[in-house]
Amino acid sequence: MNIQDNVPLSDYTSFGVGGLAEHFSLVNNAEDLTEALKCTLPSTPLWVLGYGSNCLISDHGLPGMTICVRGGDITVDRTFITADAGAWWDDVVKAAIEHGLWGIELTSEVPGSVGGSTFVNIAAYGQSLGSVVEWIEIWDRNASQVKKLHRNDLSWSYKSSVFQTDKGKNWIILRVCLCLSSKITDELTYQKALDVASELRLNIDSLEDRRKVIIEARKRAGSLWHPDGGEAHTVGSFFRNPTVSKEQVDAIIAFDESGVSAEQIRKMNQIHGGSEARVSAAHVMLAAGFKRGQIFADGRVKLNDKNLLKIEALPGATAQAIYDAVREIQETCYEKLGIRLEPEARILGAFK
Repeated sequence: MNIQDNVPLSDYTSFGVGGLAEHFSLVNNAEDLTEALKCTLPSTPLWVLGYGSNCLISDHGLPGMTICVRGGDITVDRTFITADAGAWWDDVVKAAIEHGLWGIELTSEVPGSVGGSTFVNIAAYGQSLGSVVEWIEIWDRNASQVKKLHRNDLSWSYKSSVFQTDKGKNWIILRVCLCLSSKITDELTYQKALDVASELRLNIDSLEDRRKVIIEARKRAGSLWHPDGGEAHTVGSFFRNPTVSKEQVDAIIAFDESGVSAEQIRKMNQIHGGSEARVSAAHVMLAAGFKRGQIFADGRVKLNDKNLLKIEALPGATAQAIYDAVREIQETCYEKLGIRLEPEARILGAFK
């Protein structure tokens, strides 16, 4: 196990900001991750990162031990796929499609590691990761041992998992097993994706074509990111879609700028969040007066030109400047609309 001191975490996040890790180790598979965890005392503050595509790390850095896991094995056995926590999520999706397995194809090109995707319970176009998890191998910091959690041990909800609760806060994901299907499991009903399929003459009942549709839809929404790419410094959608009162739904969706009908928007709300009352956080921001391309922090932070939910770090940005923009958005939405926007991204370390 190679441990370094005072490592800049800005090199390990998609925002490209963040201070120093007091102690840092980069590991490449589940076995090395387990060994690194065994060497970390339970009393030591611990931070586990994947590709850093869904976190904002303080300019003051992180105390204790930071373990970054990137890489790992992916194996397919009949309809089961097992992947190390550090494997790139889209590599798992590609493996499933290559073996004719349905159940995660609509999450194509969601950026991040398998561990991070499981922690968040990623969801896209009507599919969520939690619904196909068979078991998860974890390191239990309290017991200092490896354990296996089965379906009955796990709980999932919109963009949330047991790992975000007090019960699971000391469980570190090592390996995840998914149970997929050799037959189609989910209808693709999201209108913007259907429009892409129609335009490109792609068959949504074909796994390979579905992947092409989703990737193109994500590309048009400005939602593609790769750790070695030249994309904007962002973590994707920063906020979760909130649930609002029945009376607020129509008022919020009236701010949609895409030209689709209110009925279609309600359907998309249902697909994305499981409820017509879970409205788009982007619509909430529009209703509160925010605009695409809006600038914050004297030109160091902006809202993406295509996707309002993407907060971009521009040259000279700091984590605190991004955090201040986040707080301004949250406070404005609450003051004007009474709606609290909760971060989907993880905010790590100390902020003012």
